[in-house]
Amino acid sequence: MRRIQAGSALSAFGLGFTVPYLYVYVAQVRDLGATTAGVVLAVFAMAALVVLPFSGRAIDRRGPVPVLLVASAVAAVGAVGMGLASSVPAAVGAAALLGAGTAVLQPALATMIVWCSEPSGRTRAFALQFFLQNLGLGVGGLIGGQLVDVSRPNSFLLLFSIEAAMFLVLAAVVGTVRTAGSAAFQEARPAGGKGGGVRALLGHKAMVQLCVLGFVLFFACYGQFESGLAAYGTEAAGIAPSTLGIALAANTAVIVLAQFLVLKFVERRKRTRVIAAVGLIWAVAWIIAGYAGLGHGSQAMATAAFVSTYALFGLGEAMLSPTVAPLVADLAPESMVGSYNSAFALVKQLALAVGPAVGGPMGASMHGPYIVTFVLFSLLVTVLAVRLGRQLTPVQNQPSLAAKPSLVVAQGRPEKETVAL
Repeated sequence: MRRIQAGSALSAFGLGFTVPYLYVYVAQVRDLGATTAGVVLAVFAMAALVVLPFSGRAIDRRGPVPVLLVASAVAAVGAVGMGLASSVPAAVGAAALLGAGTAVLQPALATMIVWCSEPSGRTRAFALQFFLQNLGLGVGGLIGGQLVDVSRPNSFLLLFSIEAAMFLVLAAVVGTVRTAGSAAFQEARPAGGKGGGVRALLGHKAMVQLCVLGFVLFFACYGQFESGLAAYGTEAAGIAPSTLGIALAANTAVIVLAQFLVLKFVERRKRTRVIAAVGLIWAVAWIIAGYAGLGHGSQAMATAAFVSTYALFGLGEAMLSPTVAPLVADLAPESMVGSYNSAFALVKQLALAVGPAVGGPMGASMHGPYIVTFVLFSLLVTVLAVRLGRQLTPVQNQPSLAAKPSLVVAQGRPEKETVAL
């Protein structure tokens, strides 16, 4: 588990070097134009949508390690190709490889975490992964910002080379994992790689409801960070572009600081109630964002409110990370863990594709309707979470119940009387 978590953190560290600068690199550094940069970002997302429906089946049949090794190699080639790309076809091709490779990494890593953990420990395992990934992204972005120079294309080649190296390091670290002797591994490992396929997944009512809930979650939060909410902040609230970086830093800081503080709170409560609470927190965050742009206060107050919005989103993310991913794993049959993880990753990717397309134009020009829309979507999260709770068993909804001894078992047999001789 330590090796898996270390590899996951290092791959996030590598992504942090390039993700914030991909648009600027294609449009300005390579001078391919804003249209090409938009196409490259779209191809990056579409490649993920193409491969994820197939990756889950491959993980279940072949195991997560071989799939992860191939995905890491593909992502590394894509990263190097992007660093060398000087034409539109080269940039588009590299984006396709990079998007496809990175998309498969998360469900493969999530499946490995499931295989290497007991159900009672998955909450903390996924919380640790989320913490380390955010820390890696933040540190990578910080260091990358010091190395990058728009006037020197070679500085970007260095960033993409570091990213590629981190993918290879991930493959090397995870490739050394040997868990065949683990009891948890034996219990969770698919028997013969046979599963029910897509039809079985779609027939699982609780999983379908969780996917719908996941789409709304990612659409209302992650899908707005760098598109609609950023456009709203600059257009309606008058936020300086540099302040967007501060807001994102506040989001990451809250996640890093709050992740383990909220963990005990989350573990003692029903998962669906935690998700419902996140919907309410995000509704408050959107209302505060509404004040920032529509409240007619001072610029300092608007800036503080806007940064607070990102911080509240971070608090909700910290509560979700030990809740949603372990729930996906607990709902999955033993032979379909990879398929369930990939299906949920596909839902997330769809939300991240639709979110900017819807939120971007609204955030830029329809300020009032934009805020009202996403306050309602946040409240919808709460409603869907409550409905999902009715489909779960008590242990699925609150794994800590499994650790409590049964009253019947605790009573045991009556003790024999002691006979004095």
